[in-house]
Amino acid sequence: MEREAADARAGVLRGALGPESARGDPPDRGWPAGGTICGVPPSLQVGPYTVIALADGAGPFFSPRSEAFPGATAEQWAAADRLDPGALDADGRWRLQFRAFAIRSDQGVTLVDAGIGPADSPAASWAPVPGVLPASLAAAGIEPSDVDTVVLTHLHTDHVGWAVVGGEQSRPFFPNAAYLLQQAELDAIDEVNPQLRATLIDPLRKTDQLRLLDGDTPLRNGERAFATPGHTPGHQSVLVTSGRELVTVTGDLLVHAIQLLHPELAYAHEMDVEQARASREQVLGSRAADTLHLATPHLTEPFITR
Repeated sequence: MEREAADARAGVLRGALGPESARGDPPDRGWPAGGTICGVPPSLQVGPYTVIALADGAGPFFSPRSEAFPGATAEQWAAADRLDPGALDADGRWRLQFRAFAIRSDQGVTLVDAGIGPADSPAASWAPVPGVLPASLAAAGIEPSDVDTVVLTHLHTDHVGWAVVGGEQSRPFFPNAAYLLQQAELDAIDEVNPQLRATLIDPLRKTDQLRLLDGDTPLRNGERAFATPGHTPGHQSVLVTSGRELVTVTGDLLVHAIQLLHPELAYAHEMDVEQARASREQVLGSRAADTLHLATPHLTEPFITR
């Protein structure tokens, strides 16, 4: 029964990922190429909202995927590779996309996460910096000053890279934005990522741009931030709703296609495995909409429709 359920999920998701993924050819969706952006970033229109996938980089993960998902079987990996063949590079390593998402409407522009950042960003020790998020924003017709809200899903370095830039002369890259973080994430900063206290939190407090949330919170442009803890204590995702159509910008609630097929699998880089599983299953099992789109930062395709 479990295998039949996984096969059914694979069929639905393979169709959602599109014909390129079914063929096994890496799709061209505006990924960085030689430090440039190839064309207009991919987007999804949901009612008055345009959700835009903003590439910042692509490269291998710092540890083998077999260590990241130690409970996965060979059969499960084979199914995941059929679903998302672009997640393997030529050497068989787990290949990640690193992206942020912009949500644009008549009310303003919300950015969800801030990528891997410039060459001197906190992610430089392992991610393929410098990222190209500024070029992706420009290709989408968005200036940093246009962004009025930045939602940081959590305090891992590949999600906050462009939030504050400038080294010793640090400054928020989005000068007019309120930066939204869950209070629970800040409370756990010494456990999650203590270096970001000085390089991210203090500069945002200095400019009075940090806003702390306590669980599910409506945003100024009509979206909603909601708590999806487990990966980190204060991990949050963002929900865009129009009628019976929803988009969930997942953050690291989802990092690999194997979690779409088997959301119960433990991911080694979750701080609370059981809590993360519950958050993931709650989102993937949602019956609140006729159509659920997932906007994911690390899968080959940015948008998956269930």
